[in-house]
Amino acid sequence: MADVQDKPTAVRIGEELDLTTLEPFLLGHFPDAAAPLVVEQYPSGHSNLTYLVRLGRREFVLRRPPFGSKVKTAHDMGREYRVLSKLHAAYPPAPKVLLYCEDESILGCPFYLMEPIHGIIIRRDPPAGLPFATESAQRLSESFVDNLATLHGLDYAAIGLGDLGRPQGYLERQVRGWVERYLGSQTHDLPEVQRIASWMQGHLPKSSDAALIHNDYKYDNIVLAPDDITKIIGVLDWEMTTIGEPLADLGTTLAYWVDANDSEDLQRIRWCPSTYPGSMTRAQLVERYARKTGRDVSQMAFYLVFARFKIAVIVQQIYYRYHQGLTRDERFARMPDAVKTLLQASLHAAESRSL
Repeated sequence: MADVQDKPTAVRIGEELDLTTLEPFLLGHFPDAAAPLVVEQYPSGHSNLTYLVRLGRREFVLRRPPFGSKVKTAHDMGREYRVLSKLHAAYPPAPKVLLYCEDESILGCPFYLMEPIHGIIIRRDPPAGLPFATESAQRLSESFVDNLATLHGLDYAAIGLGDLGRPQGYLERQVRGWVERYLGSQTHDLPEVQRIASWMQGHLPKSSDAALIHNDYKYDNIVLAPDDITKIIGVLDWEMTTIGEPLADLGTTLAYWVDANDSEDLQRIRWCPSTYPGSMTRAQLVERYARKTGRDVSQMAFYLVFARFKIAVIVQQIYYRYHQGLTRDERFARMPDAVKTLLQASLHAAESRSL
């Protein structure tokens, strides 16, 4: 089988790191490493930026905020580093962090380093050369939702993350906050926004229990073992993790999951091979999660409505940076179409009360 492990490529124009300041900084903290410094970039992220940094035989992954972001709280490197420094021992798929730097004279922003997790990442489709049989698709679906259930079962207070969030009133704050974020990055007049906002405010479920939640749990944020693509060895991108409602976390996962019978518009923005034979449906994911956790999932339609709206806002915020000329990444030019599709899907879930 071809080597299908995830690999970095050349750094995108406009997202280069200052090697003249970074190299001596790293050599000062890792004396066993050796110059010269070589930096590549993982190409698929849209939010916090991720680089592979090589110093001789040493390899690190460097995470920094995006250039030109308006939403500082969404890119708190210190918070992300603290979460991972506590989490890794209790939940090994979380990356092991090595160093945090808040000195902005190095790269112009805070950043941190972590150990690489070498494996396979599946995005819209499996990598070329990777067999993805029906049985593999089914077992990966099962591992995927089981791993989320495991995360939600952690004793976050015992880990030392009890002060990470405020679970009381979490959902109400989230709905209000994401509506405000959309208005703060609005570039088009989309009538679905107010209709969805009004519906969510009128249909808030009673709060479920609190858990440590990832808030962006999807296929391209998990790393699979090179010799077994149904085994999860890493979970990436913890920038939005908090203590909150676990069903909201599951809702986000469902919002990224496109079923085979979904609309053509949703099929066009499919994030993962969830339509391949053997993959579970959204309803099946929810059913398995309920069996694993014992949680009441009767209000999951609300969480799907909210999650699709939230992802639409995240895409809109990314597009806003492009619209304002703060990034030149041409991938962002077509994002308004995805925003509209997500809003329409959110509204459909609200009106149909279905997954």
